[in-house]
Amino acid sequence: MIDATIATTDRGIWAIKWSFVILALTAAMQIVVVLISGSVALLADTIHNVADATTAIPLWIAFVLARRKPTKTFNYGLGRVEDLAGIIIVMIILFSALVAGYQAISRLINPEPISHLGWLIGAGVIGFIGNEAVAVFRIRVGREINSAALIADGYHARTDGLTSLAVVAGAIGVWLGFPLADPIVGLLITVAIFGIVWQSARSVLTRMLDGVEPGVVDEIEHAAAHVKGIEKVTGAKARWLGHKLHVDVAVVIDEGVLLAEANVITSRLEGELFAHIPALAVATVRIVAPEPQGHHHAPDPFQVNGKLAQGLLEIVDTADGERFRLRVSRHAEGLSATVAIKRDVGLEQHAMVPVAGNHHLLQSMGAPAEPHEFDAELVLSNAADSERLSFKMLEPEGHHH
Repeated sequence: MIDATIATTDRGIWAIKWSFVILALTAAMQIVVVLISGSVALLADTIHNVADATTAIPLWIAFVLARRKPTKTFNYGLGRVEDLAGIIIVMIILFSALVAGYQAISRLINPEPISHLGWLIGAGVIGFIGNEAVAVFRIRVGREINSAALIADGYHARTDGLTSLAVVAGAIGVWLGFPLADPIVGLLITVAIFGIVWQSARSVLTRMLDGVEPGVVDEIEHAAAHVKGIEKVTGAKARWLGHKLHVDVAVVIDEGVLLAEANVITSRLEGELFAHIPALAVATVRIVAPEPQGHHHAPDPFQVNGKLAQGLLEIVDTADGERFRLRVSRHAEGLSATVAIKRDVGLEQHAMVPVAGNHHLLQSMGAPAEPHEFDAELVLSNAADSERLSFKMLEPEGHHH
């Protein structure tokens, strides 16, 4: 079976290869017309198309490196190199903008005649067609493999196509008797390139700084809502490594759920995450304790370890007030439980019953009297046996009555 990262990387390399070929041919044809016509607008567009073709090189290197397996040094592989390639691409585009801008300003100061307008218009149309073809390749494949660098490069190519049409507008302006139309269009193309620099840099830097689209976290919480037994999501984080998403989610599950069932719940959540987030590569699900429900000065809980039951006995706050609560991980069939507190005035007893029919979660009907500092017994019994487990509860320092 082919590893998913390798498969998507091969797809990315395929898009880059054909993009490079198309743009190289487009730029070569435009260079010829630049030499014939002397158009600075077409020169700006050609410089940018050459730079655009050059951006395929760092992307190709990044995708090849991403195929390498993780090592002891690079535990997550080399997916991050794709972000570095994105930065190099942004720098190449920025350099092309500076060169094009310099040429346009120079031609405004020192105008030169433009010739072969028909060839110039044809070169602009060819530039548009070539860039639009590349844009379709890169955007479509970038979305398939969730590569920010490839998608950014695709939109960059699409904008390049529009700037090529601007060359046509400049040629028409010269033909109508306005010779400065050519360098002015060259400046407009330069401004458009700077816009591409800003858009691409923001996208790539967001991922380099572990930023994700806001909808990713919403999708994680939406996936958790489909899993029975999860009470709430207390934390959800995601980060991109190349074009693969890594997710870490912390959930609170029903208190009465046993360990084996908890593992099933987390597995179900993982399945939902992979179903909801196609770009997901790794999902880490952690079970965390719910926010403390005990009274602000409740004693430490009692660890129950008897022959009839194992679990935890504590005093908690509920909507009806303070209650004894017994959470059991193992219990005998037909278990009943009572807390017997030894008071100076006599014995205070609290029978415990299952909460909502859950026999792993038992709770008293009444509240234990103050103070919550006493010697007591947990009386456990069923039809065949009984036992009394002695324990002591002490209130925290500073809360003694």
